[in-house]
Parts: sequence; C-alpha cells; structure tokens
Amino acid sequence: MVTERAATERRQGTVGDDCVFCRIVAGTAPATTVYEDDTLCAFLDIRPIARGHTLVIPKRHAGTLDDLDAALGARVFALGHRLAKALRRSPLGSDGANLILNDGKSAFQTVHHVHLHVVPRQNGDIRTFATGFLFRGRVGRQPDRAATAAAIRTGLARLDTEEPAGPSDTRDKESKA
Repeated sequence: MVTERAATERRQGTVGDDCVFCRIVAGTAPATTVYEDDTLCAFLDIRPIARGHTLVIPKRHAGTLDDLDAALGARVFALGHRLAKALRRSPLGSDGANLILNDGKSAFQTVHHVHLHVVPRQNGDIRTFATGFLFRGRVGRQPDRAATAAAIRTGLARLDTEEPAGPSDTRDKESKA
C-alpha cells in the first residue's frame, strides 16, 4: 500500500535521483558496500558513530516503515542481526551492537529511505560512543573504509562457516527440517 507520504515523496522528487540511497543502489553514488543481494544492500555509514557503523537498506525505495512491506522489513532486520554477529567475529572484534531504525522526521530520520543502523560497540565505550553520536564523523581521524569493509566481510565469512543460512533467510532452523 502506498501511503500519502510516499506519494508526496514521489511528487517532490525525493525518490530515485534525489534519494542518495537509491543512487547508491543504482551505482551512481559512491558507497563502501559490505553486503548486497537482489533485495538488500549494506554499506558503511559516511558519518560513522563507531568504526564499522553499517547501514542496511532495502533496494526498493520505502521512505518510512509505513511504506515498507513487512516481509522485506524482516529481511532488513535479519541482515542487521547477521551483521551484528559478524562484527563480533571480525577483526574489529566488537563486544555488542546497537541496531537502530529512525522512522520519520520526528524520530531524526535524515535520509528518507528506510535504513537500519548497525553500530558496533565495545565494553566501556560510552565516552567514544557518545562523542561519535554527537559529532557523527566530524571530529577525529576517519578509519580506512576499505579496511573496515574487508574486516566486516571477514566476519561474515567466519559466520558463514558457523551458520550456512543466508542473511535473507528469516525462517527458523527447525522449520527447515
């Protein structure tokens, strides 16, 4: 179902060429991709809160959760879950992760294409996390994006040896039997 908001976005030109995430999907805007399949894309946030901060998006434009098919939303979250687990197994060695989805302007959504933030966390990182949150990549040295993406891909590969199911497979392991 297309909401009035989605129809307005289309009229205002915020879909397609004017949506930076749609341009990333189309290959016309730069991004450091860590995962991609037919329906999802995950890439490093351009203003990371922490090293390894990744965004998961559906390739099909959805401005808010109202515009997102529930099954596709489940796939977005399943990939976020998988990336959080991969970050623990990666050379980045996170101790945990925040999964954050800001839905709508009042929730501080700044890019109006649904996206899930996967933010790696370290034990005791409250000060660096708070600084990263407040300044969003505007202070301090920026990590090497290519090396960061490679580290996350290494974590995904390690996870694949433990759990061969793909990130878009949202079924229970018992239901596969």
